[in-house]
Order: sequence, then C-alpha cells, then structure tokens
Amino acid sequence: MTQPAPETRGGPPVPGQEATVPVPAAAGDGPISHTIFRLARLHRMLAGQFLRRSGLHPGQGLIMMHLWELGAQRQTDLVRLMDSDAATMTRTIRRLEQAGFVRRRPSPTDRRASLIEPTAAGHALRHDVEQSWSRLEDLVAAGLSIDEHTAALHTLERLERTLAEAAADPTCRHKARGRPAGGTGPADGRA
Repeated sequence: MTQPAPETRGGPPVPGQEATVPVPAAAGDGPISHTIFRLARLHRMLAGQFLRRSGLHPGQGLIMMHLWELGAQRQTDLVRLMDSDAATMTRTIRRLEQAGFVRRRPSPTDRRASLIEPTAAGHALRHDVEQSWSRLEDLVAAGLSIDEHTAALHTLERLERTLAEAAADPTCRHKARGRPAGGTGPADGRA
C-alpha cells in the first residue's frame, strides 16, 4: 500500500502523486533526488529478477550488451564506458569469466592489455537478455502516452547530463544554480 507523500518545505505534495515509501523530513529539500534514489533501487531490483534467469546481475547484463554491440574491449575501455571503477570492473569480469560468459585474449596491438570478449555461452544469452530488457521497459513505460514517454526520456537524459557534468567538475560543492533558497523549483529558476 502506498502512502501519500508528506509535505515538503517547498509546499504541499502534488494532488494524486504518491510515494511508495514515506519521504522523510530530512529529504524535504530533495524530493526529486529522493524519488530518483527509490526509482533506481526498484528498477535495479526488477532488472535483477529478470536477468537472474540468465545467470546475470544487472551490471553484468549491461557489460554483455556493450560487448555484443562493440565486440572485444579492453577492461580499461569498459571501465570508461560503464563509468565504473577498476576494482568493480575486475570483480565483475572475473565473475563473468567464472560463469563462462566471457574470456580474455591478448590484444593484438598492446602486449600489456588483454581484450574481454563474449564466449559462445555469452552470445547465447543475448536473446534472453534482450527479452528481459524489453519486459523491464514495458513495465517502466506502462500507461505512458507516446508524448509522456518522449518527455520522460528527455527529462531523464537531461538529469543524467546535469549530474554527469557535476560529477566531472572537481569544484562541485553543493552548487544550486539559480535554485531559490529552500525551494523545490527547477534549478534554472523557471517555474
């Protein structure tokens, strides 16, 4: 059962909008961030349930998708592509190797590097992973009109770009460009 989202300092909740969990008062100045956190958790949980049938975790599924699309890749390129760190990628690749889904082979152009590539067993997962991803997309977009779908995708891509820029900015320290103090309106000051 869902509970109505409590009031935030920026004003009362929008009528008809409900949160799956109560929004704590400490998150009152960050309702979008709190919602993204909950949404990402639920999305990852469902992705995990769908991909589990293939023997993969969500991060592993994304790596396999990139390998199917791009072919063999250096591990450092996968780190950059996935916006990951080396230690996490090493563990993930090791688990995919142990499961028999990828293998390493020497790079023909760099003796120090090896390439990660899908095995026959890894390629055999592609159809199931694509079906899982399609089912997940159907759930995510259920009930959205074409215009709502387009608007949601545009908004999510914009939020991703903004956060990626902030993450790349070493001086980023709680910047709130143009956001009214204590307000919950858009960061660019538009209402």
